[in-house]
Amino acid sequence: MSRHPSYGKSGKSAKKRNVLKRFERIDILKESGRWKEGEDKKVTGLPKTKAKN
Repeated sequence: MSRHPSYGKSGKSAKKRNVLKRFERIDILKESGRWKEGEDKKVTGLPKTKAKN
């Protein structure tokens, strides 16, 4: 049985993700100076950021 073509090639480079995980978003916020350590501990409501290339 063969694989369906929609699964793609196994050696193909990964696409850029357009959704960041929480720790990735916090790292970007720290770099830009918009994250203050200790006071922003909430789980939801983080500001939006652009994904890095």
